[in-house]
Amino acid sequence: MTEQKTETALSSDATEVRRQKLALLRDKIGDVYPAHFHRTMTNAELAAKYESLEPDVETQDIVTVAGRVYSSRNSGMFMDIRDASGKVQIFSHKDTTPEAAREMLSMIDIGDIIGVTGVVRRTKRGELTINAHEITMLTKSLLPMPEKWNGIADVEIRYRKRHLDILSNDESKLRFQQRSKIVSGFRHFLESEGFLEVETPMLQTVYGGATADPFKTFHNTLKMDMYLRIAPELFLKRTLVSGLSDKVFEINRNFRNEGVSTRHNPEFTMMECYWAYADYEDMMALVERLFEHLATSVHGTTDVVFGDKTLSFKGPFKRVPMPDAVKEATGIDFLSIKTDEEARAAAKAAGFEVEKDWTWGECLAFIFEEKVEGTLIQPSHVTHFPKDISPFAKEVPGEPRLVERFETYCNAWEVGNAFSELNDPEEQRRRMEEQLEQAHARGEKDKQLDDEFLDAIDQGMPPAGGLGIGVDRLIMLLTNAPSIRDVILFPARRNKAD
Repeated sequence: MTEQKTETALSSDATEVRRQKLALLRDKIGDVYPAHFHRTMTNAELAAKYESLEPDVETQDIVTVAGRVYSSRNSGMFMDIRDASGKVQIFSHKDTTPEAAREMLSMIDIGDIIGVTGVVRRTKRGELTINAHEITMLTKSLLPMPEKWNGIADVEIRYRKRHLDILSNDESKLRFQQRSKIVSGFRHFLESEGFLEVETPMLQTVYGGATADPFKTFHNTLKMDMYLRIAPELFLKRTLVSGLSDKVFEINRNFRNEGVSTRHNPEFTMMECYWAYADYEDMMALVERLFEHLATSVHGTTDVVFGDKTLSFKGPFKRVPMPDAVKEATGIDFLSIKTDEEARAAAKAAGFEVEKDWTWGECLAFIFEEKVEGTLIQPSHVTHFPKDISPFAKEVPGEPRLVERFETYCNAWEVGNAFSELNDPEEQRRRMEEQLEQAHARGEKDKQLDDEFLDAIDQGMPPAGGLGIGVDRLIMLLTNAPSIRDVILFPARRNKAD
C-alpha cells in the first residue's frame, strides 16, 4: 500500500480495528449491547444540580450517567461523553478508578456509548467531572465518527446520513430540537384559540384542495387507484359542515409529485385550519398572533435573524392589495383595465412577456410575482387576489374580479395562504367543474370531481375563514436555515447509485 492511504482504506482499517475490539469485549464481558442501563440523571440535570460547585471541590455524591464518547485524551484518562442533553467529563485514574474499569479504556473508541458510575467533582479549571468507579460498555460503534471540528462538509452526506450530521453538528441538532418546539407551538397556540385538532385521510380516492400532481398508488384489497393527498382542505371543510367544532385544524403531511428545490420537497408539512363565522380579516389577525407566539417561544423575542437580515414578527404586519402593489411597482393600474386583451397589452407595453390566452387576473398575478414578491422581506399580507387564480374564495364586494384572499410573505417567500371560503354550493360546483375542465385540458386525466365534498357543501357549510401555512418554510425562517432540506430530517434524495 502507498504511504498516502486513501480515505476508504483508512475507514476500512478503522472499522477492522473496532471489530477486533468488539471481539475482545465479547470475550471479556459478554454482552456488549445490553438491553437496559439505569441512569440516575441526564448530563443536563447533572450540570444543573452542581452548577454552584466551586472549582477544585470533590463531593461525596455518586451518580450514574451515560452517553456517546466524543473525545478521549491521555489514553482515555479524560473522556467527554454526551447524551441528548449535554456533555460531561469522565476521569479515570489509578487513584480513583478500579483496575477492572481502567482495563476497559483501551477498548473504548470515540463514538462508543458507555455508562459511567462515579463521584462528582469540579476540576481546578472548572470542568464538571465524574471520577469513574465503574465503566459499562453499552454500544460498540463499528464506524468512526465524523471529524470533530469541521463536521460533515459534504452537503450530500449531511442530508443522506442525517444521523452523522446531528452527531457532529450542534447547529443541526439545535435546529431539529427547535423544529419540534415550533410544531408543538402550533398545536398549543391553536388549542388555546379554541381550535380542535382532527385527522383526515392521507390516502384519497379523489385528490383535491390544491392544484398539483399527485403520487398515485393502488389498493390491492379494494382494487382501486388511490392518491397521496396534495391537501386536506376538502375533508376539513366537510368536518366544518358536520358541526363537530366551529374551529378545526390539522398539522398534516402533504405529497406533491413535483420539483425539488431549496424551498420544495415532495413530502412536506402544512398546517390548515378553518374557522366558522370568520373571514380572511380574522385569519390575518390569527396569523400575526401565531407568528408572534412561535418567534417568542423559540427566541424569546419577535426579532429573528435570518442570514444578514433581522425579521420582525411583531404584528400588525404590512397589508397591501395586489393591484395597489403592482401599480406602485410598475405604474400599471389594473383596476382601470377592463378586458383580458387590454391587460395583456398593458403588460407587453411594460416589457413583460405574457401568454396569448392569459386572463386579466393571470397578468396581474404574473407581474406581481416578477416585480413585487421579491421586495417583501418583512412579514407582509398581500390581499385582494384575482378570482381567476383563486376559485374557492369569496368575491370582494363591489369588485367581482378580486376575492377575499391573502398570502403572507416573508423574506420574499409565501408562507401562508387564506380565504374567506366560498360556501355557495351552486357556485362551488360551477367553479370546480370549470377547474376540472382546465385540468383535463392540461392532460391531468386522473383528475375527478369530488362529489362527496360537493354533497357535503349542499348540506350547508357556514361562512368561514380558511388558512394554510407552510410549516417547513416558517421553520426555515425561525431557525436561519437556507434550504428546506436543512429542516426536514430525511429529505427526498436520489438513489445513491444515481
